[in-house]
Amino acid sequence: MASEGRGAARENAILSATLELLAESGYDQLTIDAVAGRAHCSKATIYRRWPGKAELVVAAVRRHAGDPVPAVPDTGTLRGDLLAALAAMRTSLAGQDAALLLGLMLAVRRDPELASVVRNQVLDSKRQVFEAAVAQAVAHGDLAAPADHALAAEIGSAMLLSRLLLTGEPLDETFSAHVVDAVLLPVLDAQSGRK
Repeated sequence: MASEGRGAARENAILSATLELLAESGYDQLTIDAVAGRAHCSKATIYRRWPGKAELVVAAVRRHAGDPVPAVPDTGTLRGDLLAALAAMRTSLAGQDAALLLGLMLAVRRDPELASVVRNQVLDSKRQVFEAAVAQAVAHGDLAAPADHALAAEIGSAMLLSRLLLTGEPLDETFSAHVVDAVLLPVLDAQSGRK
């Protein structure tokens, strides 16, 4: 039992060190030597568990991403569901390190495996939340026909990330309401045939 606890603590230290270095220096500059030094372990310890840098970063991203964005409740309206979806995304982003997010965005452009993991861990869960909101809206009569939920998820994510990473303006309920009312509802209405 004690060795399992030490093993888990060692793994956590390695994955945390990987994320810290990714945020500090980016994927291209990240080395196994640097991770080993930061985690106070040998390179052999890392290579026994992960065959290379890509696999190590993938494991760190999976661990850091944690649970996907939770499903939003059916509030009874498309507007309410979209506000709930953005609130869940804001909560998820609030705990993120901006430098780490920037490092990941650069890294996914260069590494297809890492890009796949980020898509699966982060983007797909957001798309599923928006897909449920659109399906509920069709069932309630808020939308005449299904609309492109993936586009809505992408727009919502991009606007939240822009606030977090670029503008520094508040990422709050007022902003979410503006995104829903000025952008997402008009886009979804136009796609479903409602004007």
